[in-house]
Amino acid sequence: MITFIGVRHHSPACARLVRETIEELKPAYVLVEGPVEMNARIGELLLGHELPIAVFSSYKDGERHHASWAPFCDYSPEWTALTAGRAAGAQLRFIDLPAWHPAFSERRNRYADAEQRYAEVVDRLCREFSVDNVDTLWDHLFEVPDPDGLAERLAAYFDLLRGEAEAGEDDVAREAYMASWIRKVRREAGDRPIVVVTGGFHRPALVRLAALPGDDEPVVHALPADAAGGSYLVPYSFRRLDSFDGYQSGMPSPAYYQHVFEAGVDTAASRLTEAVVTRLRDRKQRLSTADLIAATTSGQALALVRGHRHRSRTDVLDGLVSALLDEALDVPLPWSARGTPAPGTHPVVVEMVAALSGDRVGRLHPETPAPPLVHHATAELERHGLDSDGARKLDLARDRDREVSRVLHRLRILGVPGFTRQSGPTTGIDPEPVEQWTIARDDLRLPALIEAGGYGATIDEAAGALLAERVTDVGGDVEKLAGVLFDAALAGIPELSGRVLDAVGRAVGATPEMGPLGRVLDVVLALWRHDRLLGTAGSTPLGVVIGASVERILWLAEGVRGGAGADLPRIGALASVRDALVHAGKALDLDRDAALGVAARLALSAEAPPDLRGAGFGFGWSLGSSDAGDPVRAIRGAFAPSTAGDWLAGLFALAREEVLQAGGVLDVLDEAVDVMGDGDFLIALPALRQAFEFFPPRERDTIAQHLLGRRGIVGHSRALLRLAAEPELVAEGAELDGRVAELLTREGLITT
Repeated sequence: MITFIGVRHHSPACARLVRETIEELKPAYVLVEGPVEMNARIGELLLGHELPIAVFSSYKDGERHHASWAPFCDYSPEWTALTAGRAAGAQLRFIDLPAWHPAFSERRNRYADAEQRYAEVVDRLCREFSVDNVDTLWDHLFEVPDPDGLAERLAAYFDLLRGEAEAGEDDVAREAYMASWIRKVRREAGDRPIVVVTGGFHRPALVRLAALPGDDEPVVHALPADAAGGSYLVPYSFRRLDSFDGYQSGMPSPAYYQHVFEAGVDTAASRLTEAVVTRLRDRKQRLSTADLIAATTSGQALALVRGHRHRSRTDVLDGLVSALLDEALDVPLPWSARGTPAPGTHPVVVEMVAALSGDRVGRLHPETPAPPLVHHATAELERHGLDSDGARKLDLARDRDREVSRVLHRLRILGVPGFTRQSGPTTGIDPEPVEQWTIARDDLRLPALIEAGGYGATIDEAAGALLAERVTDVGGDVEKLAGVLFDAALAGIPELSGRVLDAVGRAVGATPEMGPLGRVLDVVLALWRHDRLLGTAGSTPLGVVIGASVERILWLAEGVRGGAGADLPRIGALASVRDALVHAGKALDLDRDAALGVAARLALSAEAPPDLRGAGFGFGWSLGSSDAGDPVRAIRGAFAPSTAGDWLAGLFALAREEVLQAGGVLDVLDEAVDVMGDGDFLIALPALRQAFEFFPPRERDTIAQHLLGRRGIVGHSRALLRLAAEPELVAEGAELDGRVAELLTREGLITT
């Protein structure tokens, strides 16, 4: 005799039904939807952990990397099937495909529900019962009502949901595999009872498939020869189980449903109210006894109107909102839909959702096996004195500190919590070789290490594999690829560089914008030039990327036409090319003459925007080109009120030092500004201010002192640099004064 129980994952009502059925039937076998590769390790699963926990599975080959979780909490029907089955003396079997099977390639969670496939039926049921969503519908039909007849109601519900809909290829494969296990066990059990616990969506198909004749044996799949992977237990948390936090399976509000499972719906409602009130009071919200009474009364009234024998989760929450909030809400209440709360959700409502989620974190039994990465990371932390809390200051110029830094960066890349980098170089350009780190214990460190174990057995191997995956994920985004490259350098993973640089090289050739390429070139050039700390100085692959970036930026620059305003990223890209020619031109055989030719054409082009014309002139001037021309004449020719500031921004970005050192340049700039009328000056002022921001404070002080000297004024230049009001406001005020004086003169009220 086979008893099929279709369940909703993480449902207290289903968990109780599974437990009571097994206790009553005392079956010879209990078959559970779960990863078949864990059958030999069910004893490990039942060691005596503090739930929630999960089976974490990873898979990696040359084509894909996949990770998934099968979580369990006290009220998971699959968990009660295992614990009640063991207590009844039954043989326990997981019967689903292994977690690494291609049928799970699109799933991060084994127990993700198939609700999108029967959304039409759910919507119709929600309208019929006047509820907002599937969670409220589920409570109304199964968690709140009397448990008598629950098995029949569940069977009818899942039969209706499945209907005549065809399952996808992945579910067809899974159901065929699970059915083969059921037939196998049926042959072994004879007349002894069998209990099968699976997701309700699969139950109708399994009832039909299991009845088919056949003596086929389920294949026990092995990992492909070219693949690596495995399954390990990890601590889980209520937060990760909560659909309000993005979890796509089972029930929301895990702390609430834990109370439902332990003490029933009525007691859970009281505990929920208490938890919300306590949390709000802890956050300095004023809640009186009268508020609490009003919330309870309102929730009870809603339960009565909605036909509930006890207050459901939404009855309690709606009652609390009614009693505690007397203002209109801008967004729908989170429990009226699935998923994370919408932006703009009222803070009190956010705290209610958090109170229902709870902060429980699971804990593994001390004898639980761990992947090699956990042991390697633990040993590395102990070896480098990183196994205690506190601040760490590292000087990357010292071999010992650089080794410690690489360990910390590998853990950071792997997403292991508790290791926070407070300061340090953010690109290869940073001259400061000192890092500041904070180390703090974190309950999520162990699960993060176990999950990272899917990438490799050591932290350097795992971090390298994760960075290689990031290369694939970011595609042609050159800035993100440059970030991967810098992370690889910080973590001391040179073997990754070839693959990363190949991806960067391909992306460089397809990048349509100068700005991002300029930022990549800055990072790569700095790493190539002087980053002996990170072991990248003089790297041949980096040199290839520098050459490709220089060529692409110059090609893009000649194609820019028109536009208003100074585009600082594209100006910066030309500055990066200039720096590459200065510092790496000879070593990398960069074509200096071709670059100067592009710059000269930009400087003279009537179609190029003013900022690029100025940058083109500054490019040649800064490199000492004899074709650059006379800067004084160039400045005078470019000084139109609407474009002068943009042209100067390009010039200053590329030739700031030359402007300060060349005789007569500051004088001609002063003259050009001085002859402007008030209106023209007001037009030019914003762009001029932006252009002069390329000069650091010390150099701006030098310019101001020069201007005072030209006018024979004795005084400190700081008075010019620190006005009491914004320059635009001063200019607007001067213009207004002029118009008022003109009007008064015209009307004969004053004489000039």
